[in-house]
Amino acid sequence: MEAVNYSTFRTNLKDYLDRVTDDYETLIVTRKNEKNVVIISADEYDNLMENVHLLGNEANRRRLMESKKQLEEGLAASRNLLETD
Repeated sequence: MEAVNYSTFRTNLKDYLDRVTDDYETLIVTRKNEKNVVIISADEYDNLMENVHLLGNEANRRRLMESKKQLEEGLAASRNLLETD
C-alpha cells in the first residue's frame, strides 16, 4: 500500500490509476485536513462487497466456516460439476 499527497497524485493521476488497476495496488491519497482517501480498483471493490455480502449473513458465515474446517481436517471431497454419460 502506497501513500501519496494530493498534489503529487493530481500531477501523476494516470500513472497512479494505472498502478491501482493494473497491479491491484491500494493507494492512499493524503490531504491537509486529514480526510484521506483510499483508492482501489473496481475489481477489488467488487470483491470486497461480495465478501461483505457472504459474511454478512449468519447462515452463510456458518456454512463457510464449516466448509473451511472440513477442508483443514482433510474431509473435503472432490466432485465433478457436470455428469457425463
